[in-house]
Amino acid sequence: MDLEIDAIGLLCPLPVLRLRKRMEPLNSGSKVRLLVDDPAAIVDVPHFCNEAGHKFVGMKETEGCLEFIVQKG
Repeated sequence: MDLEIDAIGLLCPLPVLRLRKRMEPLNSGSKVRLLVDDPAAIVDVPHFCNEAGHKFVGMKETEGCLEFIVQKG
């Protein structure tokens, strides 16, 4: 993993905005782990990836938080 972003406690749209900003300087192909507890992220993160040209690798729920893996396009 190239970067981990802790967005726990942030509500929509802040997790995706933080993801977008922190991914900007990364090289194409870099992988990012995003941790959130906002249920809206289930829709927001894949939509962001689709719109921005990034690859949505997957999501899992662990200990009450959601973990998303995104690969920069």
